[in-house]
Amino acid sequence: MADLFPAGAAAEDPDQQLRARLDQAERRGVPLRVKLGIDPTGSDIHLGHSILFRKLRAFQDAGHTAVLIIGDFTARIGDPTGKSATRVQLSAAEVEANADTYLVQLGLGQDPERALLDFHTPGRLEVRRNSEWLAGLDLPKVIELLGTSTVGQMLAKEDFANRYGSGTPISLHEFLYPLLQGYDSVAIEADLELGGTDQKFNVAMGRDLQRHFGQRPQFGMLLPILPGLDGVQKMSKSLGNTVGLSDDPLSMYSKLEKVPDAVVEDYLTLLTNLDLEALPANPRERQKAMALEITRQRHGAAAASAAQADAASLVGGAQGAGAADAEVPEASLAAVNFPAKAFYLLSAVGLCASSSEARRQIQGGGVKLDGLKLADPNQEFAGAEALAGKVLQLGKKTFRRLVLD
Repeated sequence: MADLFPAGAAAEDPDQQLRARLDQAERRGVPLRVKLGIDPTGSDIHLGHSILFRKLRAFQDAGHTAVLIIGDFTARIGDPTGKSATRVQLSAAEVEANADTYLVQLGLGQDPERALLDFHTPGRLEVRRNSEWLAGLDLPKVIELLGTSTVGQMLAKEDFANRYGSGTPISLHEFLYPLLQGYDSVAIEADLELGGTDQKFNVAMGRDLQRHFGQRPQFGMLLPILPGLDGVQKMSKSLGNTVGLSDDPLSMYSKLEKVPDAVVEDYLTLLTNLDLEALPANPRERQKAMALEITRQRHGAAAASAAQADAASLVGGAQGAGAADAEVPEASLAAVNFPAKAFYLLSAVGLCASSSEARRQIQGGGVKLDGLKLADPNQEFAGAEALAGKVLQLGKKTFRRLVLD
C-alpha cells in the first residue's frame, strides 16, 4: 500500500480509521463494499493492472464484497490522468468488446485456481457497468454534479495543470471524467476504493460526492505503480513495456526473466506471495523464481516449468535439439505471399506491427531465425516449406515457430 486516506488519529471513529470500519463491519456481520473501476479502453490487462486486482482479491478472501465497475460509459470519455492530449473517444461497441475480454482475463469462466478474482463464491463479487446510472443522467443532474467542483480544483489536477500551462487544449468533457467516476462511488455506496497512486484526485472526488449526496465517505487505498520491463517508466501499453495477462507461458516467462535487476524486488513484492527471506540471495536465481511464480499463477505449475525449460533451450540452444523440442507459440505462414523478404515476413506473421518496424528490428540486430541473426531486411525466402518448423525470434523475449497452416 502506498497511501490510505483518511487516516485520522481517532481510532474509534469508523469514518477516520479503516481499521475501525473493518471492526464495525465484523461486529455487524455486514461486509464492506470495496470498489475498483476499470475503463476498457483496450483489449488487454497487464501485470501492472493486476496489483489492484490482487488487493481486491485479498478483500474478497477476507469476506468482503468486491464491486468491479466496468467503465463502459466513462471509457467513452477516457481518463485524462497521465495524458498530455485529449483521448480519442471510443464507440459503445468497441468498449463492450474490450469489456468482455477483460472479464475473461480476470477469471470469468476460467480455472478458479488461476483466476485473479473470485467469480464463484456467492456474495464476493458484483460486476457493474457504470452506464447503468450514468447513461440516464438528465441535464439537471449533470449541472448538479458540475456544481460540486470548481475550475480551480480541476486545474489543480497535475495533468490538467501541465496541459493548461503549456497551452495544450483541454476539452470540457474531460472535466466531467473525475465527476462521473466519483459518482460511481455514490451509485454503488462504496466503503473503500482502490486505485494507483496516480488516481488520488479521482478517488478523492468520490469521497466529496458521497458527502454531497449524504453518504458516509469512502476510504481511498492507493497502491504502487509497477515499473515496466524497461525498469524505468511505469508499465504501460503505450510504452510497449508490458507483460499481458493473456501472454502465453513462454513469452511471459521470457519477458520476466529479463527485467532489470533494480526492479526484481518490486515484482516479487507486488506480484507474488513468495517468502522473500526463503529465496536464494543470488540475484539471478531470485529473478528466475519471480518469473516462474508469476507464470505459474497465470498458467499453472506444469506450464510455467515447461516455459522455463523452453526459454533456456531457445536462448542457449540456438539450432540445437533443445530449441527444436521447445514448446513455442506458433505463427502460420498461410497468409504470407512468397517469395517474401525478411521485413515483410515479420509483419505478415504478426511479430511486428508494420514493415517499417520490421526493418528497424532487423537493422538493429534484434531478429534471429533458428538462432542465426538476420542481418538484411531484404533477404528473400523462396517458399514456406523452407521455413516450416523454424523458430523466429524477436529480441530476447518473443519466439514463434513457423508452421505451414
